[in-house]
Amino acid sequence: MTPGSSGRLLVVGDLATDVVAVHAGRLTPATDTPASIALLPGGSAANVAAWAADSGAEVTLLARVGRESADWHRDELRRVGVTPELRVDAERPTTVVVCLVDERGERTMLNDRGASAALGIADWDDALLDGTAWLHLSGYLLFAEPGRELARLLLRRAWERGLGVSVDPASAGELGLLGPARFLELVGAGTDVLLPNLDEARLLSGATDPERAAVLLAERTGSLVAVKLGPRGALLAGPEGLLGRVPAPMLERPAVDTTGAGDAFAGALLAARLAGTDPLRAAVHACAAGARAVQRQGARPSG
Repeated sequence: MTPGSSGRLLVVGDLATDVVAVHAGRLTPATDTPASIALLPGGSAANVAAWAADSGAEVTLLARVGRESADWHRDELRRVGVTPELRVDAERPTTVVVCLVDERGERTMLNDRGASAALGIADWDDALLDGTAWLHLSGYLLFAEPGRELARLLLRRAWERGLGVSVDPASAGELGLLGPARFLELVGAGTDVLLPNLDEARLLSGATDPERAAVLLAERTGSLVAVKLGPRGALLAGPEGLLGRVPAPMLERPAVDTTGAGDAFAGALLAARLAGTDPLRAAVHACAAGARAVQRQGARPSG
């Protein structure tokens, strides 16, 4: 698929209810720690979809959700311009992520996968690819067997139709449990864009130096690799070698919450690529979206 082709972005993966607790200072064991706590919509795939829509793309999200919050999540997606294709799970609750955010905006997450872990082939409909130009898979899809089975099917369908494909590894912890070799085997050689953060790029490449990790990963996959470096911007590499580094914009105020910053980067970059923007310029837009994300509580654009 040529960037700039008209068509929709289809995002497949996780959707979650985020319990975001922003606290000052260290957590105090065995007693109370004051915090500002909010219940917000989240999930890596859903966040990417929201930020891509915020950046001008037409976006559909396929995800699995518990009955108890299906209507709320559906409404929240529509509010930010995403077309929801939500499969309601009658037995499992919606994925819940507890995000503990310190005074620097850094977060630690506790994840109860819930309904997202059951997303699989039974939830798929080939009609979802009608009018689709690009398929994006959240790495969380690959961390449970039903999702791996679905991912294999979707990648075959995408390659048969000549669609662009992107994958975000999503979690260094889960990636380590799955194994880098298995992840790369599942993703295959046909992925057009790979979107790891630095920890994930190091795991997948075996290299510690960021530039070396990006280049090795691009060589091994044949993909455009955009390594997310947080406040240091992003590194881009392709099969031909290093493309360049894109700095993050200066923040108007300190980071409030880094939850979803990488998803904002991914969504904005994919929207720009769909619009025909070259990789480095697309990464500039993506870094700007990431900077916006860290200056507000929660993982989604305001809509």
